Amino acid sequence: MSITSEQELKGMRRAGRVVALALRAMRDAVEPGVTTAELDRICARVLAEHGARSAPQVMYGAPCSAFVSVNDQAVHGLPGPRTLRAGDMVKLDVTAELGGFVADAAITVVVPPASELALRLVACAEAALQAALTAARAGVRVNELGAAMEREVRRHGFRVLKELTSHGVGRAIHEEPTIPNFYHPRFRRRVPANQVITLEPIIAVDTERVVELPDGWTIASETGALTAHVEHTLMVRRGQPLLLTVA
Repeated sequence: MSITSEQELKGMRRAGRVVALALRAMRDAVEPGVTTAELDRICARVLAEHGARSAPQVMYGAPCSAFVSVNDQAVHGLPGPRTLRAGDMVKLDVTAELGGFVADAAITVVVPPASELALRLVACAEAALQAALTAARAGVRVNELGAAMEREVRRHGFRVLKELTSHGVGRAIHEEPTIPNFYHPRFRRRVPANQVITLEPIIAVDTERVVELPDGWTIASETGALTAHVEHTLMVRRGQPLLLTVA
């Protein structure tokens, strides 16, 4: 969506804050022995406390409040009885709807003690997100955002999962523009001021391809390699973008 009024900006800020609060509560609960279903229940509680709803539940019929993806699972992992173990890489992805506004964010948390590889992969994803945020100014081309992410990922020696993208957001989960997380010559559309988008590098150790698991939701790396995913919802401006998924 393109924000055209203070009321819309306030609505997006409220939705984004709830997402940030849910992610914080989930992150604080990540430890050995916790199940992914327990993390999902924490998200559901935080959303309910603030009058928000899980956008994937409302719009896509998802069987969970949040997606919790572990290790090779990159996105859309379904919570369940799986118990977290030391060293697991846990991707927490929350998309909330509040008052007709939708915000979306994700973090990757490593269950301690973390391997050096896991820490490097998370640091790479976060650096790629920061590179895209630095490039996110009004008038930037979509493929310039992708190029910023891809350069940082390759500099760290990892790979972008190319079938998964960043995107517009605001009134629905996925809106225009589609933003590949790598340079694509055909994606030359410019992003105007006040456009709301997500930036979300989704990366793996050694592959660019994904597979869908039999549950029909979970997307994992094709080779079984570890993955990381970080994401913010933001409003593009002429200067520094405004992060909306913060508390």
